[in-house]
Amino acid sequence: MSLRSCNLRPATLFQISFMEITVTLENIQPCAHCFWERVQEHDRVFAFHGEMGAGKTTFIAALCAAKGVEGHVSSPTFSLINEYTYKEDGMPKRIFHIDLYRLKDEEEAINAGIEDCLFSGDICFVEWPEKIPSLLPENRVDVYLHPVNTTTRLLKVDFHR
Repeated sequence: MSLRSCNLRPATLFQISFMEITVTLENIQPCAHCFWERVQEHDRVFAFHGEMGAGKTTFIAALCAAKGVEGHVSSPTFSLINEYTYKEDGMPKRIFHIDLYRLKDEEEAINAGIEDCLFSGDICFVEWPEKIPSLLPENRVDVYLHPVNTTTRLLKVDFHR
């Protein structure tokens, strides 16, 4: 997969600390694969920032598909946490998809088990992370989604390493 196929621009070629990806529905799967190629093994928590309708869940669904998650991936707005499974090297692995939109405060997040997911060592996708700033690990990947038009999004990815 080339950088050009998903219009990805890394800030550096040696250790990527920031990159931008231009995503459309037509190139979303190649972009998801490019994203995973640039993630390191210790990158486990991914915080997705963007306004309502920016495409957070859509890109998360593409990332899950690229990992081999089978079944429907949807926003856990009411359940707060969805758990998906995939296989890596023949071993079952988990992905937690967390949607904090309805939470009032960090105490509610702790009571819901969000902190347990964040520090489980499993992949965690967090929508609306600004609701729990002090609970997020420092070693995370922030993904900012910016609508360019109705079909295109600019993703700015900041790797906190």
